Amino acid sequence: MTEPVLRLADLTVRYPQAERPTLNGLDLALHAGESLALVGPSGCGKSTVARAVLQLLPAGSHCGGTVLLAGQDPRQLGRPELRRLRGEAVGLVFQDPMTRLNPLMTIGGHLADTLAAHRPGWRRRRVRQRTVELLEQVGISAQRYGSYPHEFSGGMRQRLAIALAMALRPPLVIADEPTTSLDVAVAGQVMAELTDLCREAGSALLLISHDLAMAGRWCDQIGVLDGGRLIERAPSHRLLTAPRSALAQRLVAKAREREGSESQAPAATPLLLEIEALRCWHPLPGLPWQRQWLKAVDGVSLRLQQGETIGLVGASGCGKSTLCRALMGLAPVRGGAVRLGGVDLQQLHGAALRRARRGMQMVFQDPLACLNPQMRVGEAIADPLLIHRLASRAQARARARDLLEAVGLSPAETFENRLPRQLSGGQQQRVAIARALILDPHLLICDESVSMLDAEVQADVLALLRGLQGRLGLGMLFVTHDLSVASGFCHRVIVLEGGRIVEEGPGARLLRAPQAAITRSLVEACPRLPLRPPGSTSGVS
Repeated sequence: MTEPVLRLADLTVRYPQAERPTLNGLDLALHAGESLALVGPSGCGKSTVARAVLQLLPAGSHCGGTVLLAGQDPRQLGRPELRRLRGEAVGLVFQDPMTRLNPLMTIGGHLADTLAAHRPGWRRRRVRQRTVELLEQVGISAQRYGSYPHEFSGGMRQRLAIALAMALRPPLVIADEPTTSLDVAVAGQVMAELTDLCREAGSALLLISHDLAMAGRWCDQIGVLDGGRLIERAPSHRLLTAPRSALAQRLVAKAREREGSESQAPAATPLLLEIEALRCWHPLPGLPWQRQWLKAVDGVSLRLQQGETIGLVGASGCGKSTLCRALMGLAPVRGGAVRLGGVDLQQLHGAALRRARRGMQMVFQDPLACLNPQMRVGEAIADPLLIHRLASRAQARARARDLLEAVGLSPAETFENRLPRQLSGGQQQRVAIARALILDPHLLICDESVSMLDAEVQADVLALLRGLQGRLGLGMLFVTHDLSVASGFCHRVIVLEGGRIVEEGPGARLLRAPQAAITRSLVEACPRLPLRPPGSTSGVS
């Protein structure tokens, strides 16, 4: 048998000042043409595997054991050789391509720059020809060669990231959570293009994901990490239908619970939020007398009761996030009404509007990007009280401690002095929820707030939100690209397309019998776990 493209043996990685190693004796081999998904709970070391292979670890980190990439140990290479290895031996597809792309460089320029750096003997014409070929392979027209990253949607930017990763036909491609910010339809297209290109080039694919269903759909094998070790590796169908390790059983059970659950309708409660014919139109470039508009939100009306959760789903660009930003006053509104507790926010200004908006808070997709990296957790939670001058520093700190306990970060004294980067993804999201709750809002807007979390942590955060809703009577608008999550968590689900509501109803009904074409496409694109073998109950073989 040929040598593996990637071989890790007894790999140990310890970050600076960490109490325990993140990877602790990891053994893994991947051959050409193989596809392996690494899954596991938050903090198990999935992303650290990619950083160790590429030697992107922070200064002062310890990396012991065997690391062989295409027969070379990246730790033994100088900076020029390591740069060549990255790209020629391994391509990396990041989770959020926008943070990795140069906003001042064109789409074609990114690819041309990569090719010129690794193929200095190529003439400019050949570089241009290969760049156009790569763009067309990932579904980007050559006419977009001169466009800039901000002019692309999330799915288009991820296609560019795939083209960059495959530009030099590397024997290994690592994709680190490449679809968490994409709706299911676009995610399916992106993963289809990535796996097809890997298959054509004979490249091995290492997919790092928290989504078991997606892992099973696109990878031949799944490996489960726990405590920095690979505790189980098996063909995808076998692992998802008959997992052997306790952790794999728990992850599969949580994923099945999410797929099979159905939220009950809430009891009749007072009306909390009323949106009437809301319009958010953005002017497009052109002559003033030929004005054209991008109708991001075009006449949306909905009513939300106290204690009710409404899910907003739809394809990329349908207007979900624009609607949320408009409610928060972060996007211009061209018409319609927004009433919170019977008060029309469009008629308020200045201090009165700021007071009213305290009743509406938002939990974002990436908590780490929304928390000040230099501000300790307790200070970050207390800060809104100080901004609005609602409490003294001592009172704000005491309230922050209470909320840390309320969101499950206990004892509060253990967490309040940590920085955001010292917490896991699930803990960071709990801090973001606590910060949103400190102003005692009536409405919580959650914009893809669990899409970056693994199945187990995702279930914990959803249970936390449901518990807080029950205790505090919160209304929630829950934006997600995952219909199965919306079905299990939300009382009602609204499907948006082109800035309009095209279908609404109980999530289970939409999954079972979708009426609108876009709903049917979302249901068809939604990866599901395979059925268990007949007679199987626990999933243990």
